[in-house]
Amino acid sequence: MARPLRIEYSGAIYHITCRMVGEKTDHLDGMKWPADKRLFRDDADRARFLEQLEDRVQQFHIRLFLFVLMTNHFHLVFETPEANCSKFMQSLLTAYTVYYNLRHRRHGHLLDGRFKAKLVAGDDYLLALSRYVHLNPVQIGAMKDKPITVRIEALRSWRWSSYPSYIGKRKALHFVACGPLLAEMSGRPQEWPKRYREFVESGLSTPDDGIKAALKESPRSVGGDGFRAWIDELYQQRVATYACPEDVAFRHTTEPLAPNEVLRVLAEVLDVEPDAFRQRRYKSPLRAVAARMLIQYAAQSQRAVAALLEMGSGSAVCKQLSSLPEKLSEDQRLCRRVQQAAEHLLEIKTARNQWVANTRT
Repeated sequence: MARPLRIEYSGAIYHITCRMVGEKTDHLDGMKWPADKRLFRDDADRARFLEQLEDRVQQFHIRLFLFVLMTNHFHLVFETPEANCSKFMQSLLTAYTVYYNLRHRRHGHLLDGRFKAKLVAGDDYLLALSRYVHLNPVQIGAMKDKPITVRIEALRSWRWSSYPSYIGKRKALHFVACGPLLAEMSGRPQEWPKRYREFVESGLSTPDDGIKAALKESPRSVGGDGFRAWIDELYQQRVATYACPEDVAFRHTTEPLAPNEVLRVLAEVLDVEPDAFRQRRYKSPLRAVAARMLIQYAAQSQRAVAALLEMGSGSAVCKQLSSLPEKLSEDQRLCRRVQQAAEHLLEIKTARNQWVANTRT
């Protein structure tokens, strides 16, 4: 049977699931599974996967909303501004498979077929899906039969999820975009983490049958009737035009911007000289902002960024990137300017890549 074609477009939001090759064993306590049935055998595996996820989120300019790592599978929910879901996932899964096989002295396929990808409608569906995904650690295996108080404690303390960052129990992860979903909460911004916590944990006592039904409605999408019909139409168009060289409707070519161009745009928006990004200043966020933009829009590695900004090493860049979310949350004016710069750079890159695509038709 031919593999289903992927639907990709700029701004698409996906719910991704990926499972260890072998039989499904969600009904078991994950820690009782044999080692060769575990996609993540220990915390070292999970930590390496998150490192690779972080690197590729930056490299492919993915907007990652949430993640949950279990024992034999994982969930991701993200947006693709550059219509590159397949390239992103292929890079991530290849890197992890190589690492896993080398570390655990095995060979062959690691995953059970292709990753599962469903397009997600925004607003209420995305919010409900975030609750469903974040609750995953306490909804399967022996944990689902525990008292609610025990499940809540386990949920809040599960390190391998974006949930602790959403509710303020862990520092923000700079490669996870919590803001859009938190902004759906009522009240003042300071209250959003608490509101989101209440929203998610209410699903333990009142199961959300609506999102469960929506997940079963279609193999390709999660949303209302109109959204599902639109995605099905895109899929049929994709099937009809597949293997036609002249068709470019679903082909996207992306080229990174030049590092100097990224720094020039950033300097203009922040009203500083380009050389300011190479100067070491106490508590200055400039190098951290420049590092993020160079990785996202010039496809530079952390080591390359270190050389460009005269920062010594890739670990120094990593440290700067880790501190950036806190700096942005403390300085709303800077946050707005950084967002403005990001939008401008994305416009330049999108326009340029569209021109390249048109010249190839």
